[in-house]
Amino acid sequence: MKSTRSNAKRSNTLSSAQARRVALAAQGFGGARTTSAGTRQLNLALARMKTLQIDSVNVFARSHYMPLFSRLGPYDTAALDRLVFARKAPYVEYWAHVAALIPATDWGLFRFRMDDLRAKYGTKPDSWPVVHADVMDWVRSELAARGPLRPAQIDHNAKEARRGAWWDWDVVKNALELLWMFGEVAIAGRRGFERTYALAEHVIPREVLDNPVPRTEAIHELVRRASAAYGVATASDIADYWRIKDRPVVMAAIYDLEEAGELLPVQVEGWQSAGRPAKAWLHRDAALPRGIDTAAILTPFDPVVWFRDRAERLFGFEYRIEIYTPAPQRRYGYYSLPVLIGDDLVGRVDLKADRARSTLMVQSAWWEQSRPPDAPARLAEQLRSAARWQGLESLSISGWGDATGDLARELAEASRHEANTALTLNTPVRASVDE
Repeated sequence: MKSTRSNAKRSNTLSSAQARRVALAAQGFGGARTTSAGTRQLNLALARMKTLQIDSVNVFARSHYMPLFSRLGPYDTAALDRLVFARKAPYVEYWAHVAALIPATDWGLFRFRMDDLRAKYGTKPDSWPVVHADVMDWVRSELAARGPLRPAQIDHNAKEARRGAWWDWDVVKNALELLWMFGEVAIAGRRGFERTYALAEHVIPREVLDNPVPRTEAIHELVRRASAAYGVATASDIADYWRIKDRPVVMAAIYDLEEAGELLPVQVEGWQSAGRPAKAWLHRDAALPRGIDTAAILTPFDPVVWFRDRAERLFGFEYRIEIYTPAPQRRYGYYSLPVLIGDDLVGRVDLKADRARSTLMVQSAWWEQSRPPDAPARLAEQLRSAARWQGLESLSISGWGDATGDLARELAEASRHEANTALTLNTPVRASVDE
């Protein structure tokens, strides 16, 4: 991947294609892939993204596994589990974008959010934590006395210890989630996908807990990181990276970074706001590749597409997942995944891992107008790679979508299934983030 920076900075303009390449390079696309990514490669990819969103949908693969697969190729997901979910892991979960993994050393950057969530959910006389102060105290005492626990372990102990009315799982879980949002509790790993909770002081390094970052300083730093992670971005893009609602503070941080030379104001071809060219900023360290040679299947919660307005602005890609759409009304499928080839999103595929039959089911597949001639072959190879990565022995392709015929021709080894299977197999209910 060859790159240049000077032309874009000298002219203060970027074409739409240049903006796509800057954004993808900032996110780690276009580099060499490996079949044996280890801890070093995983850490480097996580450092580029700054955070890794967690979501519970597991139709094909859990969402937090996907961005590393998209950037690095097939890797051992157990290695990621050991890195981020082990006891005393260097990463921890918090409400960063939404529920997401961050370095444990970044915990203090989100003290302002913890304070905001407490003010919103935990201070009014009729708020749940106030009404259920006895449950909150019980959960705190259990974690203090017994160390890291799963919700069921606390619930069971409550039933055994109390006579008469006892607190059920939902009440205990609600208390844990609120204490986590308020920063009193941290996630001390997972068993399977079930969270283990602990007092924050048992998970977060003491020097981090003792040094929370003031609000304005924290938002300034988060704006810097979002700008680097995106490469080129509008203020809305930057704010959404961490879901920061305080627009004046975000703008102040952007202008401070602009004055310091870290952000360079640019115009991007086709980027509009209220009928006028949108204000955008290029990070001073952003690479501008002459080309991006990659092929990848993305999760809906990849930073490349998680802010749908940005995905449409960058790629002309209108994207909504249809989990909650009734099956007969779905346009693309239950959990369609964007397809990246070169520097563009050229299609989407709805995948399901049928583990009972060891088969990767292509429930639907669709092209965008921008697809290049080699798109069928490159997507087919990605589907083969995805099946191998998930330990699936075969592929099956439905007839739903204008890309399914192309894929069937490329994947001669694949079986076919009826298109209406897409309406019956893709029906699991989305669960909570830690089920």
